[in-house]
Amino acid sequence: MILINLKVKIRPERVDEWLEVARQYRADVSAEPGNRYFEWYRDIDDPYTFACVECFIDADAGAAHMGTAHVKQFMDRAPDLVSAQPEIVYVDSPSITGWGAMGEIQPR
Repeated sequence: MILINLKVKIRPERVDEWLEVARQYRADVSAEPGNRYFEWYRDIDDPYTFACVECFIDADAGAAHMGTAHVKQFMDRAPDLVSAQPEIVYVDSPSITGWGAMGEIQPR
C-alpha cells in the first residue's frame, strides 16, 4: 500500500478556484483502478490550508497514477494556487493494506 498525505496552503484570493480544481482532482484520482481512497480535508483553524489523504494498492498503482493526464493537469495548475510549497508524507509498505482500528478509543 502507498499512503500519501499532503498539506497544501492556498492563496486566499484563489481558494474558490482551488476548490474546483481539488474536487475534480479527487474525482479523477478516485476513479483510478489502483486507488483505494482519496480525501481532502480543510484545516479547522486556517480555511486556506488543506490536507489530502490518498491511498493506492501498490507501487504499480502509484506509478500508473503519476502517468495520468489528470496528475499532469493538477501539477500544472497548482503552482498558481498555492501560497507555499506543499508538504508531503509518503509511505510505501506492502504489509499495510488499509485503515486499522484505533485501540485507544471505542464507542461507549
